[in-house]
Amino acid sequence: MVKTYLKTLVRVFQKHIARFLSIIFMVLVSVGFIAGIGGSTNKVDQSLSNYYKAQNVSDLILKSKRDEGFTQEEADAVRALYGEENVNAGNSVDVNLTVGEEEQLVRLYFLKGKRTVNTLHAVKSDAPTVVYERPVSAERQDNRIKGVPVGTEITLNFKDVVTQLAEQGGKEPPAQLALLPDKMATVTVTVAEIVTSPISFAVDGEISYTNPENAEVPDSIGGLDDFVLLDNILYLSTDVIPVVFGNALLPAAGDLYVALPDREAFDAFSRGYRPYLEQEAQKIAAVLSDGDYRALTLYDNYSFVSLHAYGEKVMEIGIVLMVAFLFITALVVLSNMTRLMEEERAQIACLRTLGYDGFRIVFKYILFAMLATGIGGVGAYFVGIGLASMIYYVFNYSFDMPPMSASVMLWFFLVTYFVIVITTLLATLLAGHRMTREKPADLLRPKVPKAGKKVILERIPFLWNKLSFKYKSTMRNVLRYKSRFLMTVIAVAGSMGLVLAGLALLDLCLFGNFGSPSIMALAVIIVIFAGLLTAVVIYTLTNINVSERNREIATLMVLGYFDKEVTGYIYREIYVNTVVGILFGYPAGLLLMWFVFSIIGFGAIASVSWFVWLIAPFITLLFTFLVTLALRRKIVKIDMNESLKAIE
Repeated sequence: MVKTYLKTLVRVFQKHIARFLSIIFMVLVSVGFIAGIGGSTNKVDQSLSNYYKAQNVSDLILKSKRDEGFTQEEADAVRALYGEENVNAGNSVDVNLTVGEEEQLVRLYFLKGKRTVNTLHAVKSDAPTVVYERPVSAERQDNRIKGVPVGTEITLNFKDVVTQLAEQGGKEPPAQLALLPDKMATVTVTVAEIVTSPISFAVDGEISYTNPENAEVPDSIGGLDDFVLLDNILYLSTDVIPVVFGNALLPAAGDLYVALPDREAFDAFSRGYRPYLEQEAQKIAAVLSDGDYRALTLYDNYSFVSLHAYGEKVMEIGIVLMVAFLFITALVVLSNMTRLMEEERAQIACLRTLGYDGFRIVFKYILFAMLATGIGGVGAYFVGIGLASMIYYVFNYSFDMPPMSASVMLWFFLVTYFVIVITTLLATLLAGHRMTREKPADLLRPKVPKAGKKVILERIPFLWNKLSFKYKSTMRNVLRYKSRFLMTVIAVAGSMGLVLAGLALLDLCLFGNFGSPSIMALAVIIVIFAGLLTAVVIYTLTNINVSERNREIATLMVLGYFDKEVTGYIYREIYVNTVVGILFGYPAGLLLMWFVFSIIGFGAIASVSWFVWLIAPFITLLFTFLVTLALRRKIVKIDMNESLKAIE
C-alpha cells in the first residue's frame, strides 16, 4: 500500500507539473516584488543610520547671527557640554578665484586638525599613488556645484582672503597688507580628492514634494540657502596658510557643529529623536544665553529629510500594491489547488477504497502545494533582496547614496509569504475534507455537467441573432460557468489595474515634470512585475480550463474539427474573458492610481496621457496572445482515446 501511495504521489507531480510551476512563479513574482519594495525602505533607513554614525554627522548646527561669529568663550562653553571631539567650528570665507580659466566664487573651509564631526566622505582620490605638497579636498560636482577634477592646481592669494575677511567684518584691511610681497602671500594648492559632505548628499535639488516647509537646501557643511550661489567648495588644512599670516587669517567661527552623545537616538528619525534634540537644544540655550544664534537640526536638512521621505513614499506605494498583488496571487493559487483536486476525484476514490484515511489522501496535495509555495518562497526571498538593492542603486540618480547596508528586512517577505501559504493550505484542506467525506462510488462518477440554460445575451435578440454559431457557442461556454468566469475576470482586472497604475506613475515622471529618477525606476519595476503577474495569471487560469476540458476538446477532434478550429474554440473564450477583465481593470486601475497619487502628493488622474489608457490593455492582450501560443501544443496534442474513456 505504501508503494501504491508513493506512486500516486509521484503521478500528481508528473501530471500537474504545469500547475506546480505556475504556483512557483506566482509566489516568486508577487512575494518577490512585495519583499523587494519593503526591503528597499529598510535598506535606505538602515544605510542612513549607519552613515550618520560612521561620519559622525552633527545633530545640531549652531549658526551665529553676528558677522564676527561665535566667540572663543561661547565655543568653549558648548565644548564643555559635549566634549572637544563632538563639537567642531566652521571657519569659512567666500572668495573669487581663478579655477582653470574661469573666475569662480569659491567657499574655502579651513580645517584645523582632524575633523571629528561631519567627517568628509571621499568619493574619488589619487592617494596613495600621488602625494601632493599642499593637498586640498573639493566638493563633488552636482547640479549646483561645478566641481574640480583631481589634480587641478589652484593659486590662492591670501591678500584677497584677508581683504574679503575684513569686508565681511565691516572693517578696513590692514594698511601693511599692501606692503607685503605677493610671493609671500601666494600659495598653490592641488585638488587631491573629491569629497561629499555627509550632510549634503542630495544631487537633485529640484525634488520638492518630500521637502517640508522648514527644510532648507543646505550648503556643503552648514545650512544656508546661499549655497546655490557658489561655484565650488574647497576644504583646506590651516597648514597651507602662510606663516606671515598665522592664525590671524583664520576666519571667524560662524558655525558650530554639534554631534550629540547618544548616537543610537537618530535611527532614521525615530520617534524619540525630535524630543532628544529639543532637550539638548535647551541645554545649549542655557550656556549661550544671549540667543544671538540659530539652531538647525537634521529635520532642517534637505538631504536627510528628503532621502528618508523617499524611502517612506516607496514603502507606502508598496503597501497599496501589496494588497493587490497578494489578493490576485491568493485568488489564483486558491483556484489552482481547488480545481486540481476536482480533477483528481477518481484518484481520491481509489485511495478511499484501498482504506486510506482522509488525512493521508489530502496530505499528498498539501505536500504538492507546500513544495510549490516553498520553492517559490525561496526564489522570492532572493528576488526581494535583488530588487531592494536595485531600487537602492537607482536612488543614486537623486542622491550620492551612503554605502548600502547589508541588513535584510524580512517583515514584508514573511507576512506576504505566510498569507499565501495559509491560503493555499486552507483551500487544500477544505477541498480535500469535502471530497474525502463523499462516498467512493460518487467520486468515481464524473461530475454532472452543469445544466444548460439561456445566457443573458440570448435575452437580447438584437445582439444574439447577429452572432454566428461559433460565437454563440463561445458566449454560452463563457457564461455557463459563472465561478470560472468571475475568477478569470477578477484576476485579469487586478493585473491590468496594476499595469495601468505603474504606467500612470511612469507617465507622471516622464511627461508630468515630476523630475524624479528614483520614482521613475520604481514605476518601471511596477510595470514589469505587474506584466509578469498578468502573464502567469492568464497562463495558470487558461491551463486549468484546458485541463478540465480534455474530454470536450477530444470530442471536437473526433467530430472532425481541424486544429485551427479546435484552438479557436478555446482561444475565443480566453479572449472574451480577458477583454471583460480589461474593462473591469480600468476602475481597478483608477482606484490604484488615486491611492498612489495621494501617497506621493503629486499628480492627478485627469493629467494621465491618453496613450496610457491604450498601452495597458495592449500589454494585457499581448501576454494573452503569448499564452495562447504557449498552450496551442497542449491543446492539439490531447490524446483523444485517453480523454474519451469514461467511468460510468
